Amino acid sequence: MAVTRVQLAGREQCFQEIERLVNSHILHGSESLCKLLRYLGEQALDHPGSSVKEYQIATEVFGRPANFDPQLDSTVRVQAGRLRLKLGEFYNSEGAEDPVVVELPKGSYALSFHLRTPITQHPQSQSQDQLQIAQEPVQAAPRKSRVAVLVLSLLLVAALGVITLLLVQTRMDPTHEQIPEAYQIFWKSFVSGSEEPWVIFSNGAFVGRPETGMRYFNSSHDASTQILDHYTGVGEVLAVHELDRVFAVLKKDIRVKRGTLFSLDDAKNNDLIFVGSPAENLTLLEIPGTQQFVFQRVTSGPRTGDLAVANVHPQADEPKLFLGSPSNEPLTEDYAVVGLIHGIDPTHSVLILAGTTTMGTQAAVEYVCRQDSLKELLLRLSVSKGGELKPFEAVLHVKVVRGVPVKTDLVALRTETP
Repeated sequence: MAVTRVQLAGREQCFQEIERLVNSHILHGSESLCKLLRYLGEQALDHPGSSVKEYQIATEVFGRPANFDPQLDSTVRVQAGRLRLKLGEFYNSEGAEDPVVVELPKGSYALSFHLRTPITQHPQSQSQDQLQIAQEPVQAAPRKSRVAVLVLSLLLVAALGVITLLLVQTRMDPTHEQIPEAYQIFWKSFVSGSEEPWVIFSNGAFVGRPETGMRYFNSSHDASTQILDHYTGVGEVLAVHELDRVFAVLKKDIRVKRGTLFSLDDAKNNDLIFVGSPAENLTLLEIPGTQQFVFQRVTSGPRTGDLAVANVHPQADEPKLFLGSPSNEPLTEDYAVVGLIHGIDPTHSVLILAGTTTMGTQAAVEYVCRQDSLKELLLRLSVSKGGELKPFEAVLHVKVVRGVPVKTDLVALRTETP
């Protein structure tokens, strides 16, 4: 039974379970999720029955200003979704035997607490007297009651048969699958092939040691230094998880590989989704990439060395360089590229999702994995239901708060010219 007043599970027991979650491997390092979990736990246990509003969470947990607008800032919804997934992951692994289960129901910000249902006594362990007592009312029942029970039983069997038939027909009929229309249009080329698409995430080449400091590999003076190529950003990790979720909805598997292990043979024969910019996803330097919006480092001025998105053919009121926050300042804004292009083999598609930082990369992937932003993109591309999505390149402006992309806007768009 789900409870918010904790009639079954004691208040202290519920708080202990929340602390166990906070200290678990699943939530280790997720400071924002731990903070959200503690807050929702306190609200559920200290104010049972009251609803927690999105505005309340935004201002009291994530430090949003008083003019917070949930229509423009999806931080709370994103973080609540992440917490919901983490809770499920926890109770499927290290918390599988915990007596108290904490859940965050969909469509709500109110935590619920469950006591695991104890194993009931097997019927064979009942005494013979108990069985006889249970049988007496049946034996004493009049004939009409037995007929009524028989009729109801037959009706139940018939109903179960109809339900089973409907379920079988639903599974056999793909039109019953509730796949969002925007997903069907945008991801069509990646799910229509016989092979699963490759998702190639960036893992840059570093030198140094994690405990003393690492930096990007520089071939001019690091030629003899051992390269570390087994690190990637948090944005790429969350991005791959988001892509896996979407392809599960699309009933298609994906194959995942880090960039340094990817080969040109893979590039020639498959549909590809690149997660991360050429600065770290080095395979992108060896195959055709975006042509209108390209990544390059600034070579002069106060931003020398910073990674930017170069606007090859800027239109009116567009900058020549899209530059996020300076590298020596806290990250508050970033730019990302979403590019759909033809592969080395034109029958295959290549999708590039990359920011100038790992947060921008995460935002680019989330942009094409959410129905509302996909609808906006398809509208800007003038692609309607049943229409064909042609190659395009887009630039996104990303607002970042405390290491989380919270707002993404489409600021430049180019389509393939005949």
